[in-house]
Amino acid sequence: MIQAITLDDEPPALRIISNFCSKIDFIFLQKTFSRTDEAMNYLENYPVDLIFLDINMPSMSGLDFYRSIPNEAMVIFTTAYAEHAVDGFNLNAVDYLLKPFTYERFQQAANKAKDLYNFKNPVENPASKFLIVRADYSLHKIAFSDILFIEGLDDYLKIHIENTRPLVVRMTMKAMLQKLPELEFIRVHRSFIIPFSRIENVRNKVISLAGEEIPIGSSYEESFGKLFKE
Repeated sequence: MIQAITLDDEPPALRIISNFCSKIDFIFLQKTFSRTDEAMNYLENYPVDLIFLDINMPSMSGLDFYRSIPNEAMVIFTTAYAEHAVDGFNLNAVDYLLKPFTYERFQQAANKAKDLYNFKNPVENPASKFLIVRADYSLHKIAFSDILFIEGLDDYLKIHIENTRPLVVRMTMKAMLQKLPELEFIRVHRSFIIPFSRIENVRNKVISLAGEEIPIGSSYEESFGKLFKE
């Protein structure tokens, strides 16, 4: 949810923006202001994500106001004067709304703000931290960080997990590698996949990790050596 305020010295303009914001489900309009000093005091205590800002204000222009705010909020300028557009975009404004604007035009500007907000604040997919596998007629969710190593057993894999019993799943090594983060796990032997973070030391083509010794297969030695050095 994008937290926003609006600043405009004309009450009808404030009412219009408030009404338009109420129709957009990803914007929460916290407060409206008609004075720059009140808006500035508010921002010093309650940073927001987005400001709908009129340029033609009586005591301080919206351009000067935006230059002086204490946070990096996005801004959508609103004004009845098209000549200010260049100045607005020079301040990296999300958009510039020329009064009077329609709801459709307002929504377009809001969507631009949403895209920028999502770019700056990416939401991490919770599933990206876990391995989901089926074993014993159940689905199991294993944190990647808990995997000690994975051992190949013919048509099965044995997933060795920290502080719990190993889990045996019917899966190929190739299929398992496709489920694991490419930069965090590597196959070092026809029968072993290991997490880089668990490696304690490497000596004589043997990897020590989690109290175990994992051999490095001859066909995997070159790729492992290259990635391990990097």
